[in-house]
Amino acid sequence: MLPVIALVGRPNVGKSTLFNVLTRTRDALVADLPGLTRDRQYGYGRNGPVPFIVVDTGGLVVDAQGVEELMAKQSMRAIDEADRVLFLVDSRSGCTPTDHFVAQTLRKLNKTVIVVANKAEGLDTDFASSDFHQLGLGEPQAISAAHGDGIRPLMERALEGFSQPTESSYSDMGIKVAVIGRPNVGKSTLINRLLGEERLVAFDQPGTTRDAVFVPFERDGKKYTLIDTAGVRRRARVEEAVEKFSVIKALQAVDDANVVIGVIDAHDTVAEQDASLFGLVAERGRALIIAVNKWDGIPTDKRDEIRTGLDLRLPFLDFAPIHFISALHGSGVGDLVHAVDSAYAAAMSEMPTPELTRVLETAMDQHQPPLIRGRRIKLRYAHQGGKNPPIIVIHGNQINQVPDAYRRYLAGVFRKTFKLDGTPVRVEFRSDENPFKDKRNPTTPRQRRTAARDERRGKRKKS
Repeated sequence: MLPVIALVGRPNVGKSTLFNVLTRTRDALVADLPGLTRDRQYGYGRNGPVPFIVVDTGGLVVDAQGVEELMAKQSMRAIDEADRVLFLVDSRSGCTPTDHFVAQTLRKLNKTVIVVANKAEGLDTDFASSDFHQLGLGEPQAISAAHGDGIRPLMERALEGFSQPTESSYSDMGIKVAVIGRPNVGKSTLINRLLGEERLVAFDQPGTTRDAVFVPFERDGKKYTLIDTAGVRRRARVEEAVEKFSVIKALQAVDDANVVIGVIDAHDTVAEQDASLFGLVAERGRALIIAVNKWDGIPTDKRDEIRTGLDLRLPFLDFAPIHFISALHGSGVGDLVHAVDSAYAAAMSEMPTPELTRVLETAMDQHQPPLIRGRRIKLRYAHQGGKNPPIIVIHGNQINQVPDAYRRYLAGVFRKTFKLDGTPVRVEFRSDENPFKDKRNPTTPRQRRTAARDERRGKRKKS
């Protein structure tokens, strides 16, 4: 499971800035869930020795009331689920009474805490951190989140002891499938339907509340491993159980999965939390299938309205097939499993370079890249750069000027041509090196002839 790093501290010490640095995003994704304040953010960390999940919590203050009290409760919940806590303080303001309050709170939780003296740009590191030894939480680490100073040493210290799981860790597990969604949408019912009614699986497993459960099963002779985020229950207890929802647990399950089934209740509208959670699935590059559950209870005249609403609210998930099912009665679940197989096959597709280049050329014939300052962007050839998700690398010039709309166009063409339904497709551009860029010192006979020709042309133009 990915380690979890929580960012805590009083307001305005730079937690959100550090969050954006760690996730390498400009605008952090927000999980707008019931009971959570809008400034609680989740993301996948990309700035460290191993991947991780980072949570930006609301500011902790003394004698919190109203919104601040709610913020504090949710911050404590995030800290409880974290493996490491980064306690941010302001090195320019020095140690404040609120910092002492936060430190006292953290000492009671038996967590690994690192005091991070932020805003230390231009300061001696020892001077920037010296005032915070009095907090009694070990050696402070001086950084500047805004300038990127000291981030790598900080994350090496924070993630010490964690390593990325190798593929051998997952040998013989088959297709790994995570089922995610808000509480009471029917995840547990679907899980039990997939496992089979006779299958009895323990509801509670030893460990913390953030542990996911890996459940192997077979269907039609194929092996799968279900990564359960809701708690697998006996069928008879499903309706009585109250599901607990953890964004962190869901994100960890997504990272471990090959394919994600996102469950939505057909009786509810698609909420912001659905869009945020499924958006993180796409960001992580995982194959995704949307299962609209409890479809059997929807009147026929309302079904087209629901389909239209899904298209309007989830346009960025156009790669994900939508299946309408009833987990309770089993209708559509068989098709859902076939969709898992297809999405996995698409995510793991092998695409030959000649075929990719041919598709690229056809796409450019149908829709040319735009002109940039009078010059046409030239895309020369394409090859595969990775799987799960499929990554297509395109070489050319002026690639920094390729608009996002044209990138999306090419991704759509590749998806349609290679039948990559169910998986996001990433298109990356790389610049071709010009072998004649250093004409002042041509080295090969051909370069010397070219340089001489260009020089003659230049002289004729001047005359």
